[in-house]
Amino acid sequence: MAFILNLETTTTNCSVSLARDGKVLKLIEDKTPGYSHSELLHVFIEKVITAVGESFNSLDAVAISKGPGSYTGLRIGVAAAKGLAFALNIPLISIDTMMVLAKACNVSNGFIIPMIDARRMEVYSSVFNSKLENLEPVRPNILNETTFLEYLNQDKCYFIGNSNEKARTVIQHSNAIFMNEPQLPSSNYMVDLSFSKFEKKEFEDVAYFEPNYLKGFVGTKP
Repeated sequence: MAFILNLETTTTNCSVSLARDGKVLKLIEDKTPGYSHSELLHVFIEKVITAVGESFNSLDAVAISKGPGSYTGLRIGVAAAKGLAFALNIPLISIDTMMVLAKACNVSNGFIIPMIDARRMEVYSSVFNSKLENLEPVRPNILNETTFLEYLNQDKCYFIGNSNEKARTVIQHSNAIFMNEPQLPSSNYMVDLSFSKFEKKEFEDVAYFEPNYLKGFVGTKP
């Protein structure tokens, strides 16, 4: 039996779920615009644990969505996950954020293309088949009329994430299907992924683990 805390902080969604053996016991999220992670993440963690009548000592592992995404969101989420793993002496599990988004797209054929906004016409993207097998690793992509054309010319492509609105303006292929929900990755779709890694003992080194930023932090004036 595995009692796993799952944290997703790569976008504006501050999402925390508690699961037992890959089944969600409690989910708390805040999807309001802006980043509420520093104020709400630790509150949500405590709430999901107490809501099911358990304690921190009951946890068998903590899982973090490892990016790419917001630099600040990733730093806050990873710091919380590493702190819990170290303090409780439990394993740290990392889950690819693109896989978390793709997991929410339940289709039987075609390609799944999760995208996370990276400002202007750039996105972080990856490509999966309907069996959730990764066909193209995550990378930055500039959206234009030829982006993902090799997949669009083969079969239906299901675009999922918070970049669909701008993607529609340039990707107008007949095989392009833009999913309305979810727009943001959620810890709700991490639970069976983290449980699978727990069973396989695919753990991170708490001391050296770093999230997948893809690009360096660029500061802006307020």
